[in-house]
Amino acid sequence: MALYEASLRVKHECPYRAISEHHPDLTIREWPLSNCQVLEISSEQTPTDQLLDDIDRLGTVLHESVDDSGYHVVTQSCLCSLEQSIIDRFEDHNCLYQSPTIYRQGWEHYTVIAFDEDDIRALLGDLRADRDIELLSKTEIAEKQIPHSMLTPVDQLFDDLTDRQLAALQLALESGYYEQPRQTSLREIAGRTSVSKSTYEEHLRKAENKLLTNAGRFLRLVTATSTTNPLQASRPNPSEQSAD
Repeated sequence: MALYEASLRVKHECPYRAISEHHPDLTIREWPLSNCQVLEISSEQTPTDQLLDDIDRLGTVLHESVDDSGYHVVTQSCLCSLEQSIIDRFEDHNCLYQSPTIYRQGWEHYTVIAFDEDDIRALLGDLRADRDIELLSKTEIAEKQIPHSMLTPVDQLFDDLTDRQLAALQLALESGYYEQPRQTSLREIAGRTSVSKSTYEEHLRKAENKLLTNAGRFLRLVTATSTTNPLQASRPNPSEQSAD
């Protein structure tokens, strides 16, 4: 099975686009999280007062430095909501978004992975209906190891897990429940909490189910280029079977 990696750039109204357009030497890399975005902003030039003001309006500054390579800052921002975003459009066309999004000179640069070339064509047609878009490259990935750039953002694996489910999963992992042989039992782990065994087990099983469901599409990517199934029993060659 072939995979396709497409790189494209689009232009539409977004606060990050405006900043990258007003400061042409600026590069913004965005990693979306469940309820915010983390931005890595870099410039080879000494930051102007206007740039510093623009960055302050983006959100909370987590890190800031100036060295020989230029100006660097990491912020946490909630300006661009992911609701009804272009990322949703990727998923509608069975295309897997690969972070980060890169903003430069007013353009947003995206990379997506698809299992079918037609899905990429349909996505491009959809996006062209309401924004400027350019396809920069499209590469077939076949019979190759999945590149590191396709590793899923950790945050996506834990989508929809509640705080209690996450806590139950972490406690089971730290207690050696998933080791072989197991180092503890559900009853012993639940005894370290304020809930009953049945309640703890319910939280843990729901966490496991959601985690595996979220990982499913990425598992498909990892196995997509495999030509054999190591768990499938080989069929005997008829010519090697003895006659009855």
